[in-house]
Amino acid sequence: MPLQPIFIHLRTHSAYSLSEGAIQVKDLVKLAVKNKMPALALTDTGNLFGSLEFSVAAAEAGVQPIIGVSLSLVEKEPVTLKESFSRILLLAKNDKGYKNLLHLVSLSFTESRSLLQPAVAFADLEGHTEGLIALTGGTDGPLAKPLLQGQQEVARRILGGLQERFRDNLYIELQRHGIKEEQAIEKSLVDLAMENDIPLVATNDVYFTDAEMFEAHDALICVADGRYLAEENRRRFTPEHGFKSADDMAKLFADIPEAIANTVVIAKRCGVMSEQRKPMLPTFTTEAGRSQEDELRHIATEGLKKRLTQVQPAATEQAYFDRLDFEMNVINKMGFAGYFLIVSDFIRWAKANGIPVGPGRGSGAGSVVAWTMEITDLDPLRFGLLFERFLNPERVSMPDFDVDFCQDRRDEVIRYVQQRYGRDRVAQIITFGKLQARAVLRDVGRVLQMPYGQVDRICKMIPFNPQAPVTLSEAIEMDSELQKERDSDPSVARLLSIGLKLEGLYRHASTHAAGVVIAGQPLTELIPLYYDPRSDIPVTQYAMKHAEMAGLVKFDFLGLKTLTLIDNACKLIRDAGGSIEIEKIPFDDKPTYAMLAKGDTTGVFQMESAGMRDALRKMRPDTIEDIIALISLYRPGPMENIPTYIARKHGREKPDYLHPKLEGILKETFGVIIYQEQVMQIAQVLSGYTLGGADLLRRAMGKKIKAEMDAQEALFVDGAKNNNVDPEQAKSIFELVAKFAGYGFNKSHAAAYAVIGYQTAYLKANFPVEYYTASMNIDMGDTDKINTYRREAMKAGITILPPDINRSGAQFITERLAEPKPGGRKRAIRYALGALKN
Repeated sequence: MPLQPIFIHLRTHSAYSLSEGAIQVKDLVKLAVKNKMPALALTDTGNLFGSLEFSVAAAEAGVQPIIGVSLSLVEKEPVTLKESFSRILLLAKNDKGYKNLLHLVSLSFTESRSLLQPAVAFADLEGHTEGLIALTGGTDGPLAKPLLQGQQEVARRILGGLQERFRDNLYIELQRHGIKEEQAIEKSLVDLAMENDIPLVATNDVYFTDAEMFEAHDALICVADGRYLAEENRRRFTPEHGFKSADDMAKLFADIPEAIANTVVIAKRCGVMSEQRKPMLPTFTTEAGRSQEDELRHIATEGLKKRLTQVQPAATEQAYFDRLDFEMNVINKMGFAGYFLIVSDFIRWAKANGIPVGPGRGSGAGSVVAWTMEITDLDPLRFGLLFERFLNPERVSMPDFDVDFCQDRRDEVIRYVQQRYGRDRVAQIITFGKLQARAVLRDVGRVLQMPYGQVDRICKMIPFNPQAPVTLSEAIEMDSELQKERDSDPSVARLLSIGLKLEGLYRHASTHAAGVVIAGQPLTELIPLYYDPRSDIPVTQYAMKHAEMAGLVKFDFLGLKTLTLIDNACKLIRDAGGSIEIEKIPFDDKPTYAMLAKGDTTGVFQMESAGMRDALRKMRPDTIEDIIALISLYRPGPMENIPTYIARKHGREKPDYLHPKLEGILKETFGVIIYQEQVMQIAQVLSGYTLGGADLLRRAMGKKIKAEMDAQEALFVDGAKNNNVDPEQAKSIFELVAKFAGYGFNKSHAAAYAVIGYQTAYLKANFPVEYYTASMNIDMGDTDKINTYRREAMKAGITILPPDINRSGAQFITERLAEPKPGGRKRAIRYALGALKN
């Protein structure tokens, strides 16, 4: 890096300038390094989406990050009352300026949702300019419009207002992109600077890397605006909007060298970056003045006493209390008592208010503390679930409970959390939609005005895999036909060339389906906020990874339709005079297993697919453990072990437990290693690992990093040798376990979802009328599903009555027939008029 840089880019747009910027943050930093610039500003259009990502990437590369924004200002035109927008550039000098930047950017989204774009009024700047450097903008700046219209006095008045607010932190900005409007106002801008003793600064408005990227960027603008490349009268940039070198900028402004020198002056005045923080939990208010740790112990201990009166214990009471004590000590030592208390609080509130909550999800179902605090509803000892798979003192990371709520009432729980901790401290998490391979080709094909059929044919040559999307370059490399199309047709070559340059850029912002952050102080003091027009809950401007890096703690509030279905079915059963508590149904119900063995699983959670039905018919499950195993096995990779499991279950093949010491671990699954927890237990029993260390082994096996695997293999074999296991046999077992660990499933998650699946199967087998009624109600808008349920109900002997023209409404209803079936159960479904189209 030069000791005396001659120019610093103060105005750059990353891909977070949605559908405008065409440079990923990491590539922007690489450009600064390549051009030997010791500092760089990120100034995306109207947002700070990338500020933390940029701060981290720049700092790691030895580049000073400068945090800024191209902020939209709005004022009402006195005659037309229409909004008039202009843009100024704001750069944070220090902590105070950074906080003011957070405030103004957040305000532009939260307080101007009735406007055409996020903006703040000039008056909103009042009291929030300290620590900020302001640049007056280019042809879209507040001075440009009056100057272009010859209104010099208006420009002077506006400049005076800016100077009054920013004082010696105001610079008049000059740009030279070869645009006639820039040339028309440059002399006036220089004159205003001289008149008012305001320094000049030169910027290049960077949107893409270099001139070679110009055509692709031009196509991106057309995609954003719904225009065609061939159109003349549309929004345009120039090839000069790329990332210029310092020498090029110095030559461009050789006649005004002070404007170039001032970029370095400004960079030296800026000394703040977006901050990384350790997780910051809100304070949970406890009763009777107890500490959070004591409150956790109190609630968990009392909860365990209650749980043990409700279940058939799988071990001695002392074993439960010993496990509870161990977990509480780990949780308190790691500082996570508050997290458990917060999650337990909103789940217990939901249950108290009749909002269905799932029995658990993910590795959290392995915690006895979570079970006693009503966070989960599975007895971990009954199902052999491990706490260390969830929280591991040997690998410190935040706990993460994903919680399923009834989809119709999930928002009520979020509103409770807002009320409990403060509306200014709770937000959802932003996500960014990307231009992926097929989508980018369709968009580019449209702006190039290529025939739809041709573009559609090319797009269909791109493999479609939502779980692991294939990139455009990968698709071209693996498909010789696509290569032939490219090499023989210039229009296809152009389509693919532009598509490759635009693929992966962000096109829009939306809200994460489940993530919610809860802070201990107003969020605008920590991060910038965004508003989704479809929601009244604020949204973080950082995506999940960077929101957590900023110290925010994420809580997942998931809406699960199946919980709504179960709840509605149970209400119908009670309305008909029946009695049911879904959480207390037996796991040995013969009608349920008989139905599953026939593959009759339409509407049964996790077990509807044709392949799953075939596996159920072959397996003939008769325990909840079978369902847990099948849910875990029915995935690419482990699916090949389903025939082995079935053969061993039915005695056609003898189980292989690998070693006598492992029989207790593998007996439940007939010697087939299915679960991640089994991998951990094998390492513990055979080689003396702690369960925490065994979880590190499991993760290493999943990543398949050779150096880690070699080190773990040595530990495994040495530990086994100390346990009198032959080293060669231990090595063989390690290799076999490593193979299974690569696609082993989290048993805690499988067990929780198997319970939900069993509950839906139980309802269908024992209360088919109520089950089908609830199913049809919940899928009211899906005609295909409605007809499927109707056919299934008729096959089950349930009469479907014709629509009643005297009824109206949007729900299916049940009717008692004149001659009820044995037991008085209703055996008919009447559906609302117009609900079925076929």
